[in-house]
Amino acid sequence: MAGRGKLIAVIGDEDTCTGFLLGGIGELNKNRKPNFLVVEKDTSITEIEETFKSFLARNDIGIILINQFIAEMIRHAIDGHMQSIPAVLEIPSKEHPYDASKDSILRRAKGMFSADDFR
Repeated sequence: MAGRGKLIAVIGDEDTCTGFLLGGIGELNKNRKPNFLVVEKDTSITEIEETFKSFLARNDIGIILINQFIAEMIRHAIDGHMQSIPAVLEIPSKEHPYDASKDSILRRAKGMFSADDFR
């Protein structure tokens, strides 16, 4: 019998979370904690950071999706995460387009290769 897979967690605006929840990612762990956080204009940066850190500590989460504009609010916490699992992926939102220069994974990848590697 195969073990249960890992979950996808989402930290995003209402539209992003709604889309992923309609896609079926919503789960509660045994402590009744959800795997998503809807960030609204009155959501504090402390709450966002605490939720992010709690997702990192959960062994049932394999990927954390976070809107890039929200990731900018807690950039220090995201840049401090060096483990491969859970993977932290920054995604665009409806009002905020994706900016590759701010993506932590792409910045790390650029540091791994030089221009000579692509010749």
